[in-house]
Amino acid sequence: MTCRACWFLICVLVAYSGISVAQSVESSSDRVTAQHVVAENSGRPDIPLIPDRHPRYRLMPSDVLSITFPLSTELNQTSVTVQPDGYISVANVGTVYVQGQTIPEATETLKKACAKILHDPIIVVDVTNFQHAQFVVSGQVGKPGQYDLRTNTTVMEGIAIGGGFLATAKSQIFLFRRVSLEWMEVKKLDVSALMKGKKLNEDVQLQPGDMLFVPEKFISRFRQYVPYSTGAAIGFNPSAVLF
Repeated sequence: MTCRACWFLICVLVAYSGISVAQSVESSSDRVTAQHVVAENSGRPDIPLIPDRHPRYRLMPSDVLSITFPLSTELNQTSVTVQPDGYISVANVGTVYVQGQTIPEATETLKKACAKILHDPIIVVDVTNFQHAQFVVSGQVGKPGQYDLRTNTTVMEGIAIGGGFLATAKSQIFLFRRVSLEWMEVKKLDVSALMKGKKLNEDVQLQPGDMLFVPEKFISRFRQYVPYSTGAAIGFNPSAVLF
């Protein structure tokens, strides 16, 4: 092979390597950009952009559990009630906190708790009786009250279950959601945007214990204290506003 042919072959190999490296860098850059978008939109890179529409059931007080030990049947318990404080009583172990946990999470919690009496225990946990999840609708709706949360129900569906908006209702909904025993998260939702098909991501799925509050229009509160007429001549008493 001549010197010229060798140089030509080397140049071809270098050019091919450069293209492969560029493609690899570009692909890597795309992945980083995608991860950056997820991080910016969700706050954390490990949280998906689309919320989970099918969340697992989480244990609540008054739920009744069946705890089975396939290899140690003498420890089986068929009726274990979640107490008001969130604990259950497990034979030969004591009390274990399971409130707010899914069945897989509660199973892992029990495995850790039973590890002091069993080596690598096998445990099967099942819910035999559920405490009905509920939500509350209050304020300017047709039928304020507490309702069972039986299916995947969104905020607007919850308002409909509560009788819909009254004429005195403001175009806002306040969603109160408990995040701990001491704190509640409050989110204001724009009803007018939802009714127009905008900000549909705000029509979130209700969770057990959520409360929806629909405030009253300002003009409705004003009419309670100030004489008001819809005719051409409107009587107005300034003293009614001041006093």
